[in-house]
Amino acid sequence: MKIDFVSIFPEMFNAYFGESIMKRAVAKRLIKIKEHDLRKWATGKHHKVDDRPFGGGPGMVMMVEPFAEAIKFLKAKNSKLEVRVILMAASGKTFTHKDAVRLSKYKHLIFLCPRYEGVDARVEKFVDEKISIGDYVLTGGELPAMVVADAVVRHIPGVLGKAESLSEESHTIEGVTEYPQYTRPEIFKKIKVPAVLLSGNHKKIAEWRKKKMRDK
Repeated sequence: MKIDFVSIFPEMFNAYFGESIMKRAVAKRLIKIKEHDLRKWATGKHHKVDDRPFGGGPGMVMMVEPFAEAIKFLKAKNSKLEVRVILMAASGKTFTHKDAVRLSKYKHLIFLCPRYEGVDARVEKFVDEKISIGDYVLTGGELPAMVVADAVVRHIPGVLGKAESLSEESHTIEGVTEYPQYTRPEIFKKIKVPAVLLSGNHKKIAEWRKKKMRDK
């Protein structure tokens, strides 16, 4: 999968995708990550990407033209790949586990990461969907884009070390959360691990875990 991030702070992505599971996925060529500076597609001497809102109001609004040109360029560069263009926006659909599975089927994702007071509404004409990661406001779209990308990449075959890691994820398509997990020591400050998990009886353990998933 090819993943492009368009931002005015492209360096923000390097640290996260250069570590752990994401780093290994890149090394195995399961994913290809590329961050882009939106200013590359801005016109004028100062490569301006924002301006005052029509009608007045506080703050600055990001301009439509740089985003439209970025999308055009990135689509053309990877024209043979099935692409999905995603605008990170507080007004977007709240991201779910089901969305992560759905987006993992694409070969190319383009994330647009706005700043300031948001983007010119005409940007929406050039994207496939708007996504939010929750009912709150963040400084920019970079962190939400990384959250979505992380959740998506986990569903690409070969990214996780064990096949069962996905089958027992904390969330499922049905929205059920994972059962409680414990490890050593067996007793910590008088708090004990449930006895059934120490019994060695795999049938009872499976029944306990299933019940705990239902109880949530």
